[in-house]
Amino acid sequence: MRRGIAATALVASLALAATACGGSDSGGEAGGPVTITWWDTSNATNEAPTYKALVKEFEAAHKDIKVNYVNVPFDQAQNKFDTAAGSKGAPDVLRSEVGWTPAFAKKGFFAPLDGTEALAEQDKFQPSLIEQAKYEGKTYGVPFTTDTLALVYNKALFEKAGVEAPKTWDDLKKAAATVKDKTGVDGYWGSTQAYYAQSFLYGEGADTVDVAAKKITVTSPEAKKGYGTWQGLFKGKGLHKADTTADAYAHIQEAFVSGKVASIVQGPWEITNFYKGSAFKDKNNLGIATVPAGSTGKAGAPTGGHNLSVYAGSDKAHQEASLKFVKFMTSAKAQETIALKNSTLPTREDAYTAEVKADPGIAGYQGVLSAAQPRPALPEYSSLWGPLDDELIEIAGGKESLDKGLGDAETAITKLVPDFSK
Repeated sequence: MRRGIAATALVASLALAATACGGSDSGGEAGGPVTITWWDTSNATNEAPTYKALVKEFEAAHKDIKVNYVNVPFDQAQNKFDTAAGSKGAPDVLRSEVGWTPAFAKKGFFAPLDGTEALAEQDKFQPSLIEQAKYEGKTYGVPFTTDTLALVYNKALFEKAGVEAPKTWDDLKKAAATVKDKTGVDGYWGSTQAYYAQSFLYGEGADTVDVAAKKITVTSPEAKKGYGTWQGLFKGKGLHKADTTADAYAHIQEAFVSGKVASIVQGPWEITNFYKGSAFKDKNNLGIATVPAGSTGKAGAPTGGHNLSVYAGSDKAHQEASLKFVKFMTSAKAQETIALKNSTLPTREDAYTAEVKADPGIAGYQGVLSAAQPRPALPEYSSLWGPLDDELIEIAGGKESLDKGLGDAETAITKLVPDFSK
């Protein structure tokens, strides 16, 4: 899940019109190589170069297939693919955020992959990630990268303050105050984004909706308690006030990597950027712990990441070539390469080699993956964070009460899942 990352490849949008129709591009004369189009939604600076290199390796091993690589900014990709697939001009392969996968499968845009060579090694992948790629019993993506959230902290500042990684949010409040007293910097800076606030719901055994009961639960007593804890971490000694600006994500990240705040909640997609900061020139100064638990003693964070999915509208030749490409890109060797180059988490256990785990960032996040909570198989689930993003920033900024903000979010969510009760 790439949250709050600004688009860095705007030029990609200019190329989409020429590259979208991957399924109809033969790639040359009759009998020549088949050309498939891949829309990669990764960070164009930190991650894309690794994928481009792997594409060349694939082409070298498959002389009959060419790959038209297009990097599409993550924050634009979902809408662009939706539009392209609706007009029968989508790319053959999409790097699909896990929340998009069931949504596009429901629309018939993705081809089921069960029994294909793309899933020939299905048992090698983490079972929860395979489940998260399913919709109505069929699998529509092969896990490509995975992630979750963790409490990341500056070990040197924590040691100077004499505190350890907090186990609960109450512990975090106490630790933040001590860090402020002992070091002069804030101990914690929280995000106003709904994705980051999700862990507070899990800590109370709650969620935005109860899929099994088809009920909206964002205003349940448990959810309100979770959001109340979240709200309470913006005020107090050592707790940085809420940033409600458009650049909040960048502000929080910069403060952490430069040692101006001791801890934040963040995902592994920022590992490479952590290491670029002055506070983490020594990689071993990066502490990674499970997100603190709520009053129930439960701790956890949402499972994020991306799948590689195949466009159902491509013809047989392009689908067959796409399956070979997906198999290659999700192989243990490719997953290891991606982890070593990009510091992202592999989706299969056999890719966590000794060399991969030598990276303290990857090893640390691997250790918190067991507490990650897969998203329910609800196509609309990811869209539910939209109304919450709008309301939580108002709540955190003191412009709305918690009750009113959550009530307004509930009203908006009702329109997204009209068959759910309140």
